[in-house]
Amino acid sequence: MLWLGTTSPTQAQVKPKESMILKGAPMGGVKFEHALHSKRAADKCETCHHVSKPEKPSTAAQQPCMECHTKPLQPGMKTGRQAAFHNSVAQAGMCVDCHKKANAAGKMAPAKCAECHKKENL
Repeated sequence: MLWLGTTSPTQAQVKPKESMILKGAPMGGVKFEHALHSKRAADKCETCHHVSKPEKPSTAAQQPCMECHTKPLQPGMKTGRQAAFHNSVAQAGMCVDCHKKANAAGKMAPAKCAECHKKENL
């Protein structure tokens, strides 16, 4: 298994795009600001980029989520695109849990669907 916070000789770390639109959600795309999120995670890449699974080994350090978590699911994968970010009712999951934790600590993080999902981001 590869810990995505490190690189092997064959896997060079690639600087991520500062801003990207995560597309494919029926409510609209999500503008994702990588620099903002990595700063809030204290620059710990593994906060979001988890260890790869044997069924779907990573091909790069800090591989983008949507390369593995796709719709429809890729063979060997159990977690699709939506479930990689939050559950079907958006009450739990990677994004929602972190936003709730930030709000509980007095920081402002979007907590309503339309605060992240925007039709203009399609």
